Amino acid sequence: MSTTSRWIDIPAGKDSFGGYLALPKGGKGPAVIIIQEIFGVNSHIRSVADQYAQDGYIALAPDVFWRVQPRVELTYEGADREKGIELMQKTNVDQAVADIGAAAAALRAMPEVTGKIAAIGYCFGGRLAYLAAAQGTLDAAVAYYGGGIQNQLDEAAKIKVPMQFHYGELDAHIPVSAIGQIQERFAGRTDAEFHIYPNADHGFNCSDRASYNQRAAALAHGRTLTFLGERL
Repeated sequence: MSTTSRWIDIPAGKDSFGGYLALPKGGKGPAVIIIQEIFGVNSHIRSVADQYAQDGYIALAPDVFWRVQPRVELTYEGADREKGIELMQKTNVDQAVADIGAAAAALRAMPEVTGKIAAIGYCFGGRLAYLAAAQGTLDAAVAYYGGGIQNQLDEAAKIKVPMQFHYGELDAHIPVSAIGQIQERFAGRTDAEFHIYPNADHGFNCSDRASYNQRAAALAHGRTLTFLGERL
């Protein structure tokens, strides 16, 4: 790997929590916060951080579940999936959003970070990226199949930064009607982009999942890079 990576401590009030940091070969650049799914900062999420580091970004994947169970790593089926749902239900979303803000503050304090900071979140992390954008701690946000955003649409008006949304058309968790509700809230905003992928299901970006869709994942990654390149 041409990128270097390590776990770091992220200060949060009197506490601190872990995050997986991947640095680009050049050592400096703008930053992205990679926000995990309900499966922890597992090998897939670390590989996403590595991918963005290879794209020239300082990439940090914070351990969102640290208050419930630190450094959890889960697979996608069976008991692990049930465990992920349980961890999500035990996680205080407001605290998790504050932790994303703490990760952004830690990045801004790093000499390696020479540009703006975006968050890219997947599934549960997609909702956290949206809420962190509303909190005002980010310069841009990208949400991949962020579940539950349609239930927190009052936050949309608070978002003053560019936002990009990616959805799979076949996603049973996020029906097309829910996507429509979100699009309505962002109507007329030139800094909001929506992409819906035909024949793609929930989790289409993750090559470790049965729902992986190479074409949708490649298209979405390209669109995310274009969006970040233009907005950061």
